[in-house]
Amino acid sequence: MARAGITADLLVSAAAELADEVGFEQVTLSALARRFGVKDASLYAHVRSLKDLRHRLALLAGGEMIDRIAVAVAGLSGKDALAAYAGAYRAYALAHPGRYAATGIRVDPDLVDADAPAMRRTVEITYGMLRGYGLAEPDLTDAVRLLRATFHGYCALEAGGGFNAPRDVRASWDRAIDALHIALEHWPREDPDHHV
Repeated sequence: MARAGITADLLVSAAAELADEVGFEQVTLSALARRFGVKDASLYAHVRSLKDLRHRLALLAGGEMIDRIAVAVAGLSGKDALAAYAGAYRAYALAHPGRYAATGIRVDPDLVDADAPAMRRTVEITYGMLRGYGLAEPDLTDAVRLLRATFHGYCALEAGGGFNAPRDVRASWDRAIDALHIALEHWPREDPDHHV
């Protein structure tokens, strides 16, 4: 029987807080059960498994992050939109390291709706920003992968103290955005008739 007051949404919210406190990999059903003062088994009335909980957490975090990005890029285009997008991305990743880590997992469509609003909104906003550079498929997908790899790599290294040179980390971030803008403006278009 489900304990009164505990819901799936409340569990996911608590998991998000726990992830930021101790790290995404430390989020377990046992840790959440202790937080709520219940037995582990009682949580299965609200989530199917740890994997289910983590996927729900990934969607929550992805939704929070894209909402912040959407506000930042509203009304902007080109380099201004790119810089705003990148800045909101970095700010979320650094402020919520555990939640941000959850956004890196592959969400299993068998556990959650693959057409979840947060996922759909992320695609719409990201692709919309990149269409401002005149990109279309398959270049859009390639550009998204470049941005995600750059932003994620930078944020992960920064959060882990991986930048030791005396140069200001923010200055390097700004130069990276400048370089990405130039790359997007001069994107090497793939010939649709060219097959590898």
